[in-house]
Amino acid sequence: MGSDVDTAPLVGRADILTMLRSALLDGVAPGHTAAVFLTGESGVGKTRLLAEVNDGLRSSDALVLTGSCLDIGDASPLHPLRQALRRLDAEPTDARTASAVRGLLQVFDEETPGPDGAGALLERVSQGLHAVAGGRPLVLVLDDLQWVDRSTRQLLLYLLAGLSDLQLSVLAAIRAEALQGAHPLRRVLTELRRLRSVRVFDLAPLDRAGTDELAAAIVGAPLPSDAADQMWRRSGGNPFVVEELARDLRDGRDGLSDTLREVFLARVDALPQPAHAAVHAVAAGVEPVEHWLLAEVVQLSEAELIDAVRAAVAHRLLIGADDGYRLRHRLVAEVLAHELLPAERAALHRRYAEVLTSATAELHQARLAHHWRLAGEPDRALPAAMAAAREAERLHGYAEAHRHWSAALQLAAAPAAVSRGADRPAGVTVSRAQLLEHTAETAHHCGEHARALVLLEELAGEPAGLRACVLHIRRARYLAAAGRSALAEAEYRQALTDADCPPRERATAAAYLAELLLHLGRYAEAGDQAREALELAGAVDGTTSEVVLASAALGYSEAFLEDPDGGLAVMRQALETAERSGRPEDVACAYLHLAELLTGPLNILEEGVVVARRGAERVAELGLGRTWGTRLLAIATNGLFRVGQWAEAEKVVAAALRHGPSGADAVELLLARCRLSVGYGDIEASDRDLEAVATMLAGGGARHVLPMLILRAGLAMWQGRHDLARQAVQRGLTESRSDDVIVLATLAWHGLRAEAEAYASRTIAVDPTAVRRLREVVDRVAGRSEKAPAPVRYVADAFLALCDAEISRLDDGRGDPELWARSATEWDRRNHPYPAAYSRLRQAEALLARRSRVATAGKLLRQAYQMAQALGAVPLSSEIRTLAGRARVPLEEVPAARPAPRPRAAAPAASSAADELAVLTAREREVLAAVAEGLTNREIGQRLFISERTIGVHVSHIFDKLQVRTRVQASAIFLRNH
Repeated sequence: MGSDVDTAPLVGRADILTMLRSALLDGVAPGHTAAVFLTGESGVGKTRLLAEVNDGLRSSDALVLTGSCLDIGDASPLHPLRQALRRLDAEPTDARTASAVRGLLQVFDEETPGPDGAGALLERVSQGLHAVAGGRPLVLVLDDLQWVDRSTRQLLLYLLAGLSDLQLSVLAAIRAEALQGAHPLRRVLTELRRLRSVRVFDLAPLDRAGTDELAAAIVGAPLPSDAADQMWRRSGGNPFVVEELARDLRDGRDGLSDTLREVFLARVDALPQPAHAAVHAVAAGVEPVEHWLLAEVVQLSEAELIDAVRAAVAHRLLIGADDGYRLRHRLVAEVLAHELLPAERAALHRRYAEVLTSATAELHQARLAHHWRLAGEPDRALPAAMAAAREAERLHGYAEAHRHWSAALQLAAAPAAVSRGADRPAGVTVSRAQLLEHTAETAHHCGEHARALVLLEELAGEPAGLRACVLHIRRARYLAAAGRSALAEAEYRQALTDADCPPRERATAAAYLAELLLHLGRYAEAGDQAREALELAGAVDGTTSEVVLASAALGYSEAFLEDPDGGLAVMRQALETAERSGRPEDVACAYLHLAELLTGPLNILEEGVVVARRGAERVAELGLGRTWGTRLLAIATNGLFRVGQWAEAEKVVAAALRHGPSGADAVELLLARCRLSVGYGDIEASDRDLEAVATMLAGGGARHVLPMLILRAGLAMWQGRHDLARQAVQRGLTESRSDDVIVLATLAWHGLRAEAEAYASRTIAVDPTAVRRLREVVDRVAGRSEKAPAPVRYVADAFLALCDAEISRLDDGRGDPELWARSATEWDRRNHPYPAAYSRLRQAEALLARRSRVATAGKLLRQAYQMAQALGAVPLSSEIRTLAGRARVPLEEVPAARPAPRPRAAAPAASSAADELAVLTAREREVLAAVAEGLTNREIGQRLFISERTIGVHVSHIFDKLQVRTRVQASAIFLRNH
């Protein structure tokens, strides 16, 4: 079954094409035969494969004959062979071949064999084909073999049994659903299977990756994730169905095409009546439909039901598995839904609901709500939907809970059905305000922040809605999650100043405000607010969540401003408290701030990455993978970027994107991905992500605005747009209220670099006012850095070294090589390869400008180039090559580390994975397991009762044996194998 609209690309069949060519031509010796029979459902691509093989074989020395069978049984003996010969006769061929073809056609015209003359005809046809082939391999390609006539069946058996000396290959396509009962071709295939040269290959539908690729090729662009999911569910990977649906999507047509509707209706109508009823029932059910449930709904005996299902499976409409029955294509449900009268559909769903209600097994409330709703009885569906929502919340399935609460909200507004009997249960009583509250909260938890805000405004208009103080806190939480932090801060402060706000809510508002201030980089304010929150929480019972939030904010603030060890201890204690409480948001918050502290100010990158990834796994178990899990993976990505593990960072981003985040969560991830794209030099991707972030921020505060502006400046510099880089930096300096010296130092470096690049390239004039302002910022940051704790000062000093070196470029136009050497050393010590490579480039540039130590400059350029190439940093590598070319410094080419994308289905083999840890001793495995947990050497020693020094020796041996350089790399190998 092919499409006659436009030709779609052949997807996911390359291996099969190779196999077919090998089986039909390469693996057939002279005088031997071979055959491949392709079976598969309608639309799976059999005819297209035959055409592709035909085109490929025509370029070889083989003679290819193509024909197809007609759906008229034995009325046309040897029709496909006659058709193939006539087609060959119409083509330009040599005189010998043309004479042989016409001679064989004349044999068909002159002789109409009866049963006794069949053998003689087969011999004459065999001889005629031998003459047509003329010593060449002959390939017979036959389509729709399910309709083959009796004479052709006999001819295939005769030829493939080797009863002639012809080198023959046969490729035939068979519609699998047509081979039912005593179909004569089934006996032929049974006979032929005994021959070693014959293969019967069932052509499967496309996998998910192939479906996405085919749909994208037809539509002209990759489908959004929701559309791709729907395409996969509706089509089941059937290429014909994918093509039809994709063309409808491309052309803006709604509903199903008549072609698809007719195809599936014809297959359903061909079923016997019991099978017809079974397919209708499964289409109306919630898959998988268990065998016992289907039996009760269709009311067939066991034997009748088995026969019915067997027929539906044979016609490729149903799939049977241990857990029940499913439609092979969900599209069938859409087709059949239009074939039933509304009363018939309602009766079918009512039957399902009644059977599920009366079943002795535990009720599936979500399924029950679904069927009562479609049966037109919302008063019965409402309690089931609410029960399903509560069950989903209990299991931390917030997306499912939100869906059920949304359904309950609609059901509560629907008119009740007319009573059908005295035994009808009483309806449930629930207020609209309660339903709105639950729906909004689950929307927030599952990442639908905009919808949560809309629902909250509806709730605010309800007479029985929330108190004003609680409403302010809820609105602030949802606004913060949506990335609108300025408005969120105002709402929290309004709650705290509300005279009617009780102590419990006041403590809640103070704790959340402390966390928000922390996100905005206002650490001193966050610490003060956290202390106030802890004081308020101490006077009220049941405030564990408030204590966790405030402790996390206080610990981060103290670690950044005063006491790193003390603050870190507070953070770890907050995580332990959160785990004991078991509240998902508390656990997520504690993990998030601990990972941020480790990968940020404290620069304990390896442990921070491990904590972030472990936290992401933990919060995913708690149902918060789309929100908090995404942010934790963004933190892990940033940490991996800093230590130069860019390829691994890409994998983490890809994993996080599968959550489909929104709001502030999406902003965090887009910024992390953009950081990689800027480093790689992917200008288009970087610009796209930055535009998306700018659109989503809507007053997001320093936490997001400053990183966005820093990336915008970095991207503009690689584009040679130093004016845009200057604008981005100056905007950041104007809007910032952050006391984060590391972020401010980073911003100042980008500003000074932009002015230095402008001065060196002469693209725009240096702005003295901007330079003066940047120098003031550097002095201010340096002053603050001196008073900061050692870990914070350690990171800030490295950026200040970059700033000093950039200023030297502005001072004399060449740069001070000693300052650049100091910068390179600082970044080497911190294991940050990207700024270290950049510093070496500038040091070499400064030396070459002074025409001194040319050999040293060459060595620096080669080192920088190797580092940049290992990262995959294309723009940096290009600038190094340009300078080396001008200075005639040879660079040793090394392959870039950024890997080509792997096929989606690729997965490490179990055997190779197991071998990765086989080189370790039992004790080393114990140590590695603890390293993967994020423990320090001291903590591992305490756990295993051995000295910290011995642990260090074990870790060194592990690094050597696994051929890694960092704890992150070692942990990744361990986690991959467990």
